[in-house]
Amino acid sequence: MDSYRIIQKPLVTEKSTAMQEDGNWLAFRVHPDANKIQIKEAIEKIFDVTVLHVNTLNVRGKAKRFGKNMGVSKGWKKAMLRLKDGDKIEMFEGV
Repeated sequence: MDSYRIIQKPLVTEKSTAMQEDGNWLAFRVHPDANKIQIKEAIEKIFDVTVLHVNTLNVRGKAKRFGKNMGVSKGWKKAMLRLKDGDKIEMFEGV
């Protein structure tokens, strides 16, 4: 799988910003079929940083109501990465 298809978008939330300040952790939305090794290699290749830990979790879709019909939004996969001390990704710096 291509590195640019594995990493879909960065997650910039209050919690991910606090994680970044506390321990150099970053959060990304990733392809649901990607494993931890593929995610680590993709981040290291794209951003030229060293990844120490990768934690993943599957986020379940939420129940949504459309008029009288019920539906479920699509689930997705989240990856939280710990970078080596001193490594930074520029897109998270302005947050």
